[in-house]
Amino acid sequence: MNKFSYILILLLYPVWGFSQTVSGNLSLLAKQSIKLEGFNGLKTYLISSSNIDENGNFNLSYSKTDHGVGYVMSADEKPLFVILSGEDIEIMGEALSQPETIKIIKGQENKWFEQYAEEQPKREQALTAWAYLEKMYLANEEFKTHTKAKQAIREEQQHLKAKDDNFIASLPEDSYVRWFLPTRKLVSNVSTIAQYRPKEIPETIAAFRALDYTDKRLYKSGLFKDAIDNHFWLLENSGQPLDQVFESMKVSIDAMFEKLVFDEEKLNIVTNHLFDLLEKHSLFEASEYLALKALNETSCTLNSDLAKQLESYRAMKKGKTAPDIRFTKNTIFPNQSIEKLSDLQSPYTLVVFGASWCSKCQEEIPELAQYYNSWRQEGVELVLVSLDENETDYKSFTKDFPFISTTDYKKWDGQIVSDYYVFSTPTMYLLDNEREILLRPNSIEQMKAWVDWYLVKGNK
Repeated sequence: MNKFSYILILLLYPVWGFSQTVSGNLSLLAKQSIKLEGFNGLKTYLISSSNIDENGNFNLSYSKTDHGVGYVMSADEKPLFVILSGEDIEIMGEALSQPETIKIIKGQENKWFEQYAEEQPKREQALTAWAYLEKMYLANEEFKTHTKAKQAIREEQQHLKAKDDNFIASLPEDSYVRWFLPTRKLVSNVSTIAQYRPKEIPETIAAFRALDYTDKRLYKSGLFKDAIDNHFWLLENSGQPLDQVFESMKVSIDAMFEKLVFDEEKLNIVTNHLFDLLEKHSLFEASEYLALKALNETSCTLNSDLAKQLESYRAMKKGKTAPDIRFTKNTIFPNQSIEKLSDLQSPYTLVVFGASWCSKCQEEIPELAQYYNSWRQEGVELVLVSLDENETDYKSFTKDFPFISTTDYKKWDGQIVSDYYVFSTPTMYLLDNEREILLRPNSIEQMKAWVDWYLVKGNK
């Protein structure tokens, strides 16, 4: 063998040695495009693409770096999920949009996946039905003496759970499906458990807390986002009082961080996603806890954008004193001319950061203007800090607003924006007359509710 041939073999060996195929026949999709995509955490990526030939045959490939879960999709945009575990996979059927016609011809892990996907939902439906009957027999006086029936219900529930457990236990320990199938069941069953089988909530939460977000299997599974979202959805909908929900969320955050602190990339991904999720659901006590925990973690470095976002919670959390704002010469005063924010005499001030280039601001800030007069009568003043960069845009945007508007034309680089740790628009802070932060409304609806509850109805 000459030197050139040896080098050529070395170059081609990774392809020959580590490339697997996803192939088959989809008889109704002749001459259409087809692709295989994989998962990296919260994102998907293209692994392979091809065209189905005139006879319906196709061939796609994947490598070791793609091991996890992928999905095959053609022009009908109906995904077929497959286990990419290092085996060749062969699929036969008519079209991906007709899953009842699809069969796995080759690929043992995918055959197990196909079998479990067909059988497990039936067991879950039966478990839910038995749980409903059990609840009836326990609650209804007429059935309370039917001990044999209640025992039969419990035995059938145990039988169904054992059947599921035995299937998983029969799989090879080193197979991807041995890990994936119970994880998929955990993630997909939360709404059923919360609604019909609440007795299972504690063990389900414990299983979520045991997940390792640094595990490559989870990162490549397509379950990464749902595992986070459904974990905290279940906590929020567990039937606990809100103060206990927040305590449970803190325990879950601590559990997630135990291993995340050793993986900087995934720590940033999970923290960023979970923080946004908690904020959107107005779970501010939990998002504040997450922010402070991430910022106080010394073993990992947060990316600069995320750090700035979280830092706002340390510097601008409820109970802190907001910085004073000195109004520039560009300030528009519809009612009164003052030098700084602290000169306002109102009991409360809502400081709003927005801009004409922000589509959400274009919707929400004119809506705030509609509530301004009624809120002002309740003692709430409003100040808009615009992030516009030129006079034309700024004045066009603010000309009809009945409240104070100010800007320094420096967008994100302005002093006020920096002082208030603003990283997105619109951002709002509700202050009292000492500039103590009372609330960080994440929506107009939340601000309306606060005014109605505390000012209109006079609750304390």
